Amino acid sequence: MLFDTHVHLNAEQYDEDVKEVIERAQEAGVKNMVVVGFDRPTIEKAIALVEEYDFLYASVGWHPVDAIDMTDEDLVWIEELASHPKVVALGEMGLDYHWDKSPKDVQKEVFRKQIQLARKVKLPIIIHNREATQDIVEILKEEKAEEVGGIMHCFSGSVETARECVDMNFYISLGGPVTFKNAKKPKEVAEAVPLDKLLIETDCPYLAPHPYRGKRNEPAYVKLVAEQIAELKGVSYEEIAQATTENAFELFRIQR
Repeated sequence: MLFDTHVHLNAEQYDEDVKEVIERAQEAGVKNMVVVGFDRPTIEKAIALVEEYDFLYASVGWHPVDAIDMTDEDLVWIEELASHPKVVALGEMGLDYHWDKSPKDVQKEVFRKQIQLARKVKLPIIIHNREATQDIVEILKEEKAEEVGGIMHCFSGSVETARECVDMNFYISLGGPVTFKNAKKPKEVAEAVPLDKLLIETDCPYLAPHPYRGKRNEPAYVKLVAEQIAELKGVSYEEIAQATTENAFELFRIQR
């Protein structure tokens, strides 16, 4: 059994064949997935999907690239959705300094508001970080994010940063890049982070693992991520599958 903790089955890339993609995931042993919504349309589609499939769960939040578009009404709506029985986390949220659509101060404000909301509704958070590690770590500490914990999604930072995040009650989630030949940091992180603090994901349709790099990603490929981590850690694939699945159930507080 595998648990893909970050999928975007609500993306337009799956409009034509989402049922088949889900079936392939199940056949590959991916029994559970979290569909991540990050704006109005993707949150609505995420909720629709998790209400249709009992083994899918949702996370709802606002992406930092689109922080400038978020209104007070959107935040109230996310708070309302937090009580949905299939919503297990808030996010993805965070900071993205690669794109310049939303000013940094706006991103930080929206990020802080979502952490505060997560503490209020007592749900873990899923963190998006692109070229903003120092500011993210500072804000997580200042907003006492360790009270709810969560996931450093598609982690690309250093071993030192990973340890700092683990100390703040966060899991380190690795995706397709850990399989890339030139991806030194994710491989080092996979080796260094304790198994009880690791999660796996695809971030599909993005970041497809080797040998599908550059193609549309899908949840079935999370098996390749687990196999690579097993090789790096020198343990069996089954051990990685079991540990990362148990970690996900514990973090999301899902009853088996």
